[in-house]
Amino acid sequence: MTAPTPQQAREATNKHYELPPELFALYLDRRLKYSSGLYDDEHTGLDEAQTNKLHFVARRLGLRGGERLLDIGCGWGSLILFMAQEYGCHATGVTPSGPQADFIRARAEEAGVAGLITLVPGSFTDVEVAGPFDAVTMLGSIVHMPDRTDVLRKVHSLMRRNGSLYVSESCFRDHKTYREFSRRPGTVHVTDAIFGFADMVPASVLLEAIESAGFSLTGLTDLTAHYHRTIEQWEERVHAGRDRVEEVAPGMSEPLIRYLRTANAGWGYTTKHYALTAVKSRMGPTEVR
Repeated sequence: MTAPTPQQAREATNKHYELPPELFALYLDRRLKYSSGLYDDEHTGLDEAQTNKLHFVARRLGLRGGERLLDIGCGWGSLILFMAQEYGCHATGVTPSGPQADFIRARAEEAGVAGLITLVPGSFTDVEVAGPFDAVTMLGSIVHMPDRTDVLRKVHSLMRRNGSLYVSESCFRDHKTYREFSRRPGTVHVTDAIFGFADMVPASVLLEAIESAGFSLTGLTDLTAHYHRTIEQWEERVHAGRDRVEEVAPGMSEPLIRYLRTANAGWGYTTKHYALTAVKSRMGPTEVR
């Protein structure tokens, strides 16, 4: 596909993420975490799975408490609020969505962690962020950014040496599958009609971008089965609250169900979901050593 400019991608993507928070509350967990959970077994509920996942991210980053953390594309603030509350992190979130920023500020005040939370409004490609950071997270956000390597180079420049990066993303299995399925109607409904812009490249493309930006890969975990179960539970909730979905966002229930079913139909066959971790093990050419 022809990649849009960063501004075009941002404007298109915001249409989904600026829907009312009340809509997302109808099918996401209590923290409004909009990415895969982590399930202990078949009896694990959605709230528990998402709490498990946030602790998993903290472990992968090596958080011990008090770190400076940057979350790019912070959504409704689930990760930065959690890391501030549970680990005492000074957490900065970047979001281009005004409604999301307002929601996070209110939640931070309620939780008593407003002093640990910093919000940067705008697209990460455009804004100035005050580093350095000990850890950076990108949960399902790099898929919305046309120039992955440039974004990751900017991330690299904002991190301390030996800082940790966590990226989780949905990917096509390989280049052949990407060429065959990325522009099929079901995929386009998800990537364009729902998300505005999303490019689910193969994991090898993400790996190349991470390493080209100067990071050293430290781990890759297949979370595909966990995302499948997460989306099953999201769909169950949409069905249970369908009338309310229509009240909050008229006409949204059918596209939403179609999106969830399309996403789940591809797992393991055409698509996978991975968590990748990396470390900034060397300095960039313009950074102070």
